[in-house]
Amino acid sequence: MYVLIRETQTYTAALTELSSSFPLPPLERLPSGRHRLTREAVVESQRGRLVYAIAQVVAEKGYAAATVADVVDRASVSRSTFYDQFPDKETCFLAAFNEGAEFVLNRMHSAANSLGPKRDWRSHIRSDVETYLAVLASEPAFAFALHVEVLAAGPAALARRAEIQALFTARTRRIHEQARELDPSLRELPPELFAIHTGGMDELIRECLRTRGPNGLADLCEPVVQATLAMLAAQD
Repeated sequence: MYVLIRETQTYTAALTELSSSFPLPPLERLPSGRHRLTREAVVESQRGRLVYAIAQVVAEKGYAAATVADVVDRASVSRSTFYDQFPDKETCFLAAFNEGAEFVLNRMHSAANSLGPKRDWRSHIRSDVETYLAVLASEPAFAFALHVEVLAAGPAALARRAEIQALFTARTRRIHEQARELDPSLRELPPELFAIHTGGMDELIRECLRTRGPNGLADLCEPVVQATLAMLAAQD
């Protein structure tokens, strides 16, 4: 526990220093006065702005230091609007975490589908890794939320993190099962190995964000692809 606290404090200090090197785009205000947006559209826009705002604020200040006041100021909405959408900071952060994870998974799914129905499993792995790292690099606030600040966000966030990691683990395992159907010489691998793969990639990304920032993520692509292919291609 004390190790986790020390690591989180180190990450937060590093994020504060790094934030100036990848400025995040400002959120545009909703139109004032009379406009043609429906109430549903306004509410949805406000929710999206708050979700994006908390990701930005947490990336810059760290989860512990971020406040609801910071979030509403960044989102350019009122404090009452925040509480209309979320009961507290934790729930808002979990929404950002969930939406970030869903966005990444959807992009990975779309990229894999674009390879066509006869895609080779090796191409599928490369597509997943390249897409995953590219999305994180293009959305640095969500990258930090998914891989760094979630460690400081409490038990509910850690539980959700475990669920999301299980989804990525299951995805890699399904690709391997499909590969073995085409090539029975491939070895059956223990379930724990896929979890180790997911955890190892997560740690590589977190350390890269901590030390080099999101621009360094592209350099992880080839080593991760090669390590994954070597693991899945093991033969009896």
